[in-house]
Amino acid sequence: MAADDLILLGKIVATHGIRGQLRVVPYSGLFDTFLAVKTVTLKDATGRLLPQDISAATVHGKKLLLAFEGYGDINQVQHLVGCELYVSRDQLPVPEDDEYYWHDLIGLTVVTEDGQQLGILESIIETGSNDVYVVKSSAREYLVPALAEVVTSIDLDRKVMTVAPFEGLFDL
Repeated sequence: MAADDLILLGKIVATHGIRGQLRVVPYSGLFDTFLAVKTVTLKDATGRLLPQDISAATVHGKKLLLAFEGYGDINQVQHLVGCELYVSRDQLPVPEDDEYYWHDLIGLTVVTEDGQQLGILESIIETGSNDVYVVKSSAREYLVPALAEVVTSIDLDRKVMTVAPFEGLFDL
C-alpha cells in the first residue's frame, strides 16, 4: 500500500485494563471512523508500518478503546502505546457535496477572491460552531472561519481554496 493512501486518524495514548485494550485519541475528535473500519496501520516511532485487524472498537465515556486481533493481554500491547493510527483511503466513506476530509484540505494554497495569496492551510482548529483554518505565510498567520460565506470555493485538483474575507477579518 502506498503511503499516499494512508490517512492519519489518531494516536494510541495508553493501555486500558488488563485484556489488551488501547486508549486512542482521534485527531478529528470523532469516533465514527474508528467504529466503522476493520483494519488500521500502526506507525511506530521508528517509522515501521504494521497492519492490524480491529477486533473491537468501543466508546467508553469520552474515550475510544480499540482491541486488535491476536492481542488479549496488557503485556502484549504496551509496546503499541505511542503508535499513530492510519487507515487506507478506500475505507473512508465518500464525503457529501461541499464536505471535505481535513487531510484533503491541509496543504491547500489559500487565496482571496481578488487573487491575493494568503498562504498555506497548515492546520484546522475544531470549535463548537465551525472549524477555523490556520493559514500561514512567511510573514503572517491568518485564522479563517470555515463558513460558506467566507470560503467561496475549494478546488482539490488545483489545490486552491478561495476565500472572501469579511471586513475586518484580517485586521488584527
